[in-house]
Amino acid sequence: MPVVVSKYIPSYLFKNSHLSTIYPNLLRKVRYIAQKRERLELDDGDFIDIDWSYTADKNSKNLAILIHGLEGNAQRQYMLGLAKKLNNSQWNVAAINLRNCSGEVNRYYQSYNAGVSDDLHEVIHHIINTYSYSIITLCGFSLGGNIMLKYLGEERVLPKKIRAAVGISVPCDLYDSLTAINKPHNYIYQKRFIRTLKRKLYERQELFPDQLKIEDIKACNSLIDIDNIYTSKAHGYIDAMDYYMKCSCLQFLPNIKVPTLVLNAKNDSFLGANCYPIKEAKENPNSFLETPKYGGHVGFYLPSGTYYHEYRVAQFFKKYE
Repeated sequence: MPVVVSKYIPSYLFKNSHLSTIYPNLLRKVRYIAQKRERLELDDGDFIDIDWSYTADKNSKNLAILIHGLEGNAQRQYMLGLAKKLNNSQWNVAAINLRNCSGEVNRYYQSYNAGVSDDLHEVIHHIINTYSYSIITLCGFSLGGNIMLKYLGEERVLPKKIRAAVGISVPCDLYDSLTAINKPHNYIYQKRFIRTLKRKLYERQELFPDQLKIEDIKACNSLIDIDNIYTSKAHGYIDAMDYYMKCSCLQFLPNIKVPTLVLNAKNDSFLGANCYPIKEAKENPNSFLETPKYGGHVGFYLPSGTYYHEYRVAQFFKKYE
């Protein structure tokens, strides 16, 4: 399937990638959306919290499952904004909080990473077995998009109720994305991620002192340091590079059999060249790639005060109702 020609044209100021990225995180406020939390007890004894929001009559048979990005949760403005848009478009929404992201420390040493597709699989089957939805769609942001695309392209039998998926600002090659984030113009973002991740590592060290040392956390000065001492080891990988190689969704895209759109802005400073799967999109009839010139990382602000990616998700899902 050829690359989709994008119709996204922002105002002049929002052609700047950093403004596009920062503005929704700092200044956007999504109001008038109510969420109801459900705790799912996982088969391994841990838990995941799901935050539900509904159409006006709550009786929709259509469900969209949303997955947040690195150090996000279901209350991030990009999650609430899309949930509200989909609720108004007659979709109920289940917004997943990945392990250790819902405001309560999870029970085990492992937490979440860019490849935890088994957790997504368990959430989906819980929903299918518990509720009577006829159509299910998926949308993942950034790291959550990588999880979703990996899940869709793995060698597993997918539920027939899954009709479509959208990935937004997806780091399809994790090491390539890490290399991009490490560039000088991303210094502020990198330091913010490191600060929040190290704070969680200190919390985890108190619970698991035999597995994680304070001096090792203190020595972390980059994201790859954190992935070397914790993310990879806690989740069964040899090291950070082994984790990146095995979990990058790029290798799974050729196997995707569900209509799937990837929306990655060309000026997204978090993405390297390998994060734009042009070849994979051209060779897979179920794969659609849209690469607008502007949008930053999960930006896509429109002059009307709305967001292009929310319009595109609702539009893409409607095609496969």
